[in-house]
Amino acid sequence: MPLYLTENDVNDLLDAESVNAAVEESELRLARGSLEVLPRTRLELDGGTLTTMAAVDHESGLCGSKSYVSGRERSFRPVVLLHDELSGELAALIEARRLGQLRTGAASAVAALLLARPGARSLGVIGCGYHALGQVECIRAALPSITRVRAFCRDEALLSSFCERVGAEPARDHQQAAGAEIVVTITSSPDPVLRGEWLQSGSLVCAVGANAASRRELDNAVLERASLVCCDLKSQAMLESGDLIEPIAGGVLDWLEVHELHEFAAGALLGRQSDQDIVVFKSNGIAAWDLAAAALVLKRARTEQRGLELHL
Repeated sequence: MPLYLTENDVNDLLDAESVNAAVEESELRLARGSLEVLPRTRLELDGGTLTTMAAVDHESGLCGSKSYVSGRERSFRPVVLLHDELSGELAALIEARRLGQLRTGAASAVAALLLARPGARSLGVIGCGYHALGQVECIRAALPSITRVRAFCRDEALLSSFCERVGAEPARDHQQAAGAEIVVTITSSPDPVLRGEWLQSGSLVCAVGANAASRRELDNAVLERASLVCCDLKSQAMLESGDLIEPIAGGVLDWLEVHELHEFAAGALLGRQSDQDIVVFKSNGIAAWDLAAAALVLKRARTEQRGLELHL
């Protein structure tokens, strides 16, 4: 019988460490070819957008989709539908705002494990919204070596609240936040918030906020300085990653030079070659991570007898 799981259920059943592991395993399954993903699709609404994304995991026997409506004066309430691959029966309907926060943070955490300079101690965060919280939570869970977090956003009240909540230091500007060994951009800005000249040698950049072709968080100099560039899913990045589309159109980079995270997770490609290399991970968010986190929360819900049974 399918389960309905609320945000409260998800919050109680998931934690950063376990979602980090689930997302890392999903990358390995992508590398093995046992997990298939469709790029995100968007349909325009009156003043908003209907977004859907889907994946099938042949190893777990689960398939599913996430959908949400966004736009002016609309509450953001994503949901994940999980189905049994063989029977086609609905397994769960899961409210997925917290789930999305954790899976997005977990992807950056996996990138940090694979691509950050060993022993990285500092994290800089540009952006202080809901998903920025998940970035700090998951990266800290993955890298206990992180001892200093600096954050910046233009809203002083939001910055103060964010720093108090996660135990970060407020940076005076974008540049100071960018002076860390791991730098996360997680903003809604349509224009670059990170300049390549601000980066220290050896830094890892996780560009997470912009997932539309018309938006960028990174200037060209970030890509010019990078020794290695990877993304989550190249077919999706080609549609919606302005941080890559525009520089590639301008000859700064070539799609042949952009790799996928699962190639490093599986050891098919080596990561950084030097402690001085600058590495960029462009994260748009893929359904494989939603499926991995949703499968985990469903497993725990069944064990702990959480959720409401749906009589369909």
